[in-house]
Amino acid sequence: MEKHPVRGIIFDMDNTLLRSSIDFGWMKRDIHAYLRERGLLPDNVKLDSETSSTLIQLALETGDMTQLQEEEVWAIAGKHELAGMEGAELEPGVPAMLEELRGKYLLVVLTNNSLSAARAALDDNRISHCFDLIVGRENAGKLKPSPDGFQYIMNSYPQLDRRSWLSVGDAWIDCKASQDACVRFIAYRADLTKLRSAGLTPDGCIAHMGELLNFIPCI
Repeated sequence: MEKHPVRGIIFDMDNTLLRSSIDFGWMKRDIHAYLRERGLLPDNVKLDSETSSTLIQLALETGDMTQLQEEEVWAIAGKHELAGMEGAELEPGVPAMLEELRGKYLLVVLTNNSLSAARAALDDNRISHCFDLIVGRENAGKLKPSPDGFQYIMNSYPQLDRRSWLSVGDAWIDCKASQDACVRFIAYRADLTKLRSAGLTPDGCIAHMGELLNFIPCI
């Protein structure tokens, strides 16, 4: 991908900005059980290769899910999110990194969590004011690993070429969504084996949020 000056940065939230304790495995199993009990998943779904959001998307694509069932399954996700975000603390280096970037770049949060849970967690840690936009699942369309949320952000700032954006996240779904939207991706403490098994290669890797400050001018 051609190098281009960075003007905007899109952050994942869980285990990127905030060290959450959401049990994503438990959430996925709860959602899988709910959907299977109601015959809303194809028989060939392999749980290990899916996430909570992709399971729900598969169920929606059957066309059989009612509005009530959709609300109920997102309520399951919301229950796990609220429990896991309670008392969540910032990842090391986040405050200093945001203070350095704030006012120099457009800063956006893109999370598969609900907007209310995201705002509450960011407010609790006194960093919500650092961001120009916070995008939760209510706005994002199809959730990561879909690039829809990135496209929503691009549409919100049409003055920026997508090559001017950079995204940061910890999971393969962040990388896939970002790169499918043609946005460069920096992996933060990511499981590179999982990324490679998904056919993904990040544009860079960092182990501490402070490292992002050195990375941006080099992109």
